[in-house]
Formats: sequence, C-alpha cells, structure tokens
Amino acid sequence: MSFRQGLVGLFFLLSCMGSEGFMAPGSHLRFGRATSQSQENPTALQMGLDMVTYLRVEWISAAICTNQTPRTADVCLQLGCEDGRGVTFIPKTIQELITSTVEPDGVLPVNVRRQLTQQQKSRGAAVVTLADQRADDLKETEDESVDVVISLQACARMIEKGLDWKKSVQETARVLKPGGRLIFVEQPELEGVSYLDYLANLCTPSGDEENDDLFPVFEPLGYDDVDLVLVPHVAGVVVKSMDAGLSVSEREAKEKTAEEDRLAEISIAAFERGIKKRKRKKKKAAKTEEAET
Repeated sequence: MSFRQGLVGLFFLLSCMGSEGFMAPGSHLRFGRATSQSQENPTALQMGLDMVTYLRVEWISAAICTNQTPRTADVCLQLGCEDGRGVTFIPKTIQELITSTVEPDGVLPVNVRRQLTQQQKSRGAAVVTLADQRADDLKETEDESVDVVISLQACARMIEKGLDWKKSVQETARVLKPGGRLIFVEQPELEGVSYLDYLANLCTPSGDEENDDLFPVFEPLGYDDVDLVLVPHVAGVVVKSMDAGLSVSEREAKEKTAEEDRLAEISIAAFERGIKKRKRKKKKAAKTEEAET
C-alpha cells in the first residue's frame, strides 16, 4: 500500500466515526458531550470535536505557547491540566509550570499527575508544581506571582464540569504579574457570552469612594480566528495592565513620578551635552593657540 493510499484510508476511517467521537483507551482527555461509554470510563479520550478541528487546535495551541511566551518569563500556570502536553508546549526557558484542574473537587487526577511527571522527566525543562486547585479557584497560587497563564480549550471543559469559566479569568487576572500574559485558544462564545468581550470588559474599581471609574485589567496584544476547523475557536494573547489594581491616587502618584523621572533625564542629557560642548570649545581653543605659536 502506498503512502497516498494509506492517507486516504485514514481520512475515510475518521470520516466514518461520526459525531460520537473517537475513543482511545488510556487517555484522560474528553471533548464534546458525554456518552454512556465515557461516563463508565472517565479515562477515555472522546473527540466530540471532529478530528480535523482537534488536530488544528492542538497545533495552534503548541505554536502560540511557543511563540508568545516571553523568554524572560519564569513561571507559567495552566488552566485545567488534563494531560502532559502543557510541558511540551511551553518553551524550555520556563522554570516552573503550575497546574490546576477542571475537576470539581480540585484534586488533580492521578493519571494527569503521572503524565505531567513523565513529560517533565523526558523533556528535562520546567519543574512541574502539582497543585490541587480548581481552575476557577487558584487558591494555591499567590497574587501577582505568575508570568504567563495558558488556557487551552479549558473553558468548555469547565462548563461541562460545573465550574465558572468567568471566575477562572478573574483568578488569572489576580495571579498574573503586571505585564504578564494570558495565552488562550478557546471557543469564541461560551454560554452566550463572547470570550474576547469578557476579557476586554474585565475591569477593576478605582478604589476611590469619590471616583467610580473602572480600569481595564487586560490590554489586547493580538488575536485571530483559528481557520480550517468545523468548531470555531479563537487564539490570542492579552497582557495584564501595568496599572491593574492601582487606585486613582496611586495612578496619579505613578504618573507624577514618571514625569519627574522624564524631566530628570532631560536635565541630565542637557548637562552632558553642555559638558561635551565645553570640551570641544576648549580643545578647539587649544589647537588655535598652538597654531598661532
């Protein structure tokens, strides 16, 4: 059998599987709606998403994690770990990967722990911190302690498990450092709410009783639709604002300090230019005097 014939046969087999999905024993991932088989065997892989969508989304997830994770970032947190692929998606410059789960009890399943540990050993890169915390309640992670959060098809799984995907976004904003990134590949609409709109409209109060202004938490870095799929997905990156969580008075003080620093730099630059100018004049005068003598 030629390679082309084998490829045609593979796609024919996949097309005949139907919407009930492809079941692969030994895997814990599950996509799409539950079936009696998946309920009896929670470690089975069900691609309720069609195979083309699944493979395309996985490829995009790997690419965006690799390309959009800053090389200066040290700590990454994954929302809803369901296997060890997060270890291989992030660049080797990441020193620590913190886990979370979509399980309602917040306990990371044993098979997920095993896969994460195996991937850590085989790749020899980031140290995996196996934290028992729900994706919508990152109780084991301190405020502003994470450089990057990745959310890879996690929100739909949260909904299936009864978790609050909006709360997971709020928790992401809490644990990210100012300037930290949320890298996501998610369905564009969840429970009738636009994922991108929710990110854009997530705000923090001013903290001033006399001022009820709201300040956006995230600044968009870029996003795009995932093409060549049957189930729509969107991939993108947002950055936590450097001023997120600051009150009006704190923002004004920061702006004042920045302005003072700017004026100080202008003064220093002017002083240095003056010194250089005087040196040139002195040197020119010395040459003129030497020529005259």
